[in-house]
Amino acid sequence: MKDNHDHTLKDVFKDLVKSYKWEDKLDEVKLIKSWEKIVGKMIADHTTKMTVKNRVLYINLDSSVIRNELMMARSKIVEAINNKMGSKVIESLVLR
Repeated sequence: MKDNHDHTLKDVFKDLVKSYKWEDKLDEVKLIKSWEKIVGKMIADHTTKMTVKNRVLYINLDSSVIRNELMMARSKIVEAINNKMGSKVIESLVLR
């Protein structure tokens, strides 16, 4: 029988993340780790840097051809990212 003061480690961790407002940062890390699954290996291999700031994903690419192709599919990529994450993590995408 559980005492009212007993909590699972999972619940304690969730409370900690919530109290320090780390949810957005954890979502950003999950997004960066899931990038290859979202866009595929070829695009991920040409991605040199990724950062998220204010719900905008900044992506640096080493190929102008891939950058141009992705420019035309930005809204689909944002949609795929948010579907993969299960919530609206990204509002827009900037390709460099």
